[in-house]
Amino acid sequence: MSKIYEVATINTGGRNGKIYSSEKKFLYDVAAPGSQNIEATNPEELFAAAYSACFNGALELVLSRKNINQPSSVKANVSLLNHGDANFTIEVILSIFIEGMSKDEALKFVEEADKVCPYSKALRGNVKVTLEVSDTEF
Repeated sequence: MSKIYEVATINTGGRNGKIYSSEKKFLYDVAAPGSQNIEATNPEELFAAAYSACFNGALELVLSRKNINQPSSVKANVSLLNHGDANFTIEVILSIFIEGMSKDEALKFVEEADKVCPYSKALRGNVKVTLEVSDTEF
């Protein structure tokens, strides 16, 4: 194993603060979901963005290994769930579209990408993740 990349971000103020990279080229205001601060993002939105990008990268890798060059897109819906008394979890629905491919064929590649994606590996057994193949682009 060799480390190919490492990044650090810093948060101040928790869900009502800021998140930024050391060089501050990545800088966002953070607010709790449902707050009145519509200019801010939240951890769930950031996670959805990261997971969709990571999964689509894994899917593109899987497709390229089969010499398939079809555009794809991944939409991540991340839900924050409250089970009571500070017992929070998330669940994810990934909707995947591969241009010009049937749902049945796409599902094979999606399932393979799920085995490759580092985020999927990290969540497996811990977070409910549902994979859906879409027949329309988002």
